[in-house]
Amino acid sequence: MNSPARYACGSLDHALSRRRFLSAASGAIGAGSFLGSVAGLHQGVMGNPIAKNDYRVVVFNMHGGLSQLESWDPKPSTRTGGPFRAIPTSVPGIHICELMPKTAKQMHHLCLLRGVNTSEDDHGKGAYMMLTGRRQTPSAEYPQVGAVAAKMLHDDQTGLPGHIIVTPGGGGGRGNESAYLGPKFNSIHLGGDKPPQNSTKPEAIADVAEARRHELRRKINEQYLNQRRSAITDAYTHSYEQALKLMERREVFDVSKEPQVAQAMYGNSELARQCLVARRLLENGVSFVQVTHSNYDTHNDNFNFHIEQVGEFDLAFATFIEDLAQRGMLEKTLVVVLSEFGRTPNINLYYGRDHWSKAWSVVMAGAKIAKGAAFGQTNAEGTEVTDGQVDHGDIFHTILRGVGVDSSQSLMVDGRELPIADPAAEPIWKVLV
Repeated sequence: MNSPARYACGSLDHALSRRRFLSAASGAIGAGSFLGSVAGLHQGVMGNPIAKNDYRVVVFNMHGGLSQLESWDPKPSTRTGGPFRAIPTSVPGIHICELMPKTAKQMHHLCLLRGVNTSEDDHGKGAYMMLTGRRQTPSAEYPQVGAVAAKMLHDDQTGLPGHIIVTPGGGGGRGNESAYLGPKFNSIHLGGDKPPQNSTKPEAIADVAEARRHELRRKINEQYLNQRRSAITDAYTHSYEQALKLMERREVFDVSKEPQVAQAMYGNSELARQCLVARRLLENGVSFVQVTHSNYDTHNDNFNFHIEQVGEFDLAFATFIEDLAQRGMLEKTLVVVLSEFGRTPNINLYYGRDHWSKAWSVVMAGAKIAKGAAFGQTNAEGTEVTDGQVDHGDIFHTILRGVGVDSSQSLMVDGRELPIADPAAEPIWKVLV
């Protein structure tokens, strides 16, 4: 599924977004890649350190726009419903699409948000809104949820980055999602189930020589920082030290360390291996992991595509939820399944569904989120929200509250108070416990 999809809209925003998610970033995960794009980063100094907790967040980004009608909010036997049935779940009265029979058995862990209305049908803008909780504006740049989670939750003593994005193909580069939080909280990109690139010491370099090299670097850094310390110089120093710690814990990223029975349980797909990596990262102290499943931009042949793609997701996701629950991790791990928008109830002449942001679904599970619940409702044909309408800002607040972070608080940046979530929105209190 990694080749360019003929059914996609082909817009510039979509092409850029697809490359951002699916292309291998250039550079290595050693010092060089950790320092990429530093020149354009904000130089503010953060204040008010916040106490960490042991919650985690994992986001499944169904990039391109998952159809809510072929997943969480089916409308069988209607003009817009398509060919698939709705099936019962482990929670009486809640039905989801028949393409997800294994996920249906995990419904008692899940919370469906069926009343999402973001009113933005553009790929790039929609993705920005869902990951930052704000509308995109030329006057300000806001940190994505992964950067905020890393800032609020991560403990540097784990020796692993706090913000990791797992994407098919390539990997090893560093993202730029932290805005005013600073480069420390940008993401590390992994290429599927592969350990970070260039994260082993060349055999030609002796351990003694390596230790001396880093000792010299630290002394020079210390002398320089005493005279010209800034957010950027701190970022350089942190990146080198983080790279060294990551090299020491490289095996955490290696799913071959998992028992064969576990690998078979998740399935033999790239997404399955990404889910295994995500679970290993979470249980080793990484605060935020994003897993990308792409590309749901089904303007053509929507139904055949969802049979294949949602079927792959169903096995891996249901196993992931059950695995976390059995290990006792789900109580401290918030799982979110989102897209940049949903798909139109109307079926176009190419048997596809187009962009639709006025009535679609997001799913949450674990942590402080209600279990076995369906909040919000759309009308009979799925064209509009009739109850429990929420948007990207409300969801962002709810993610933070779901992991014990007060989403109404602000951070001090360059002497200014900046709210970590949109003050015009609020948490979805009815789904929080």
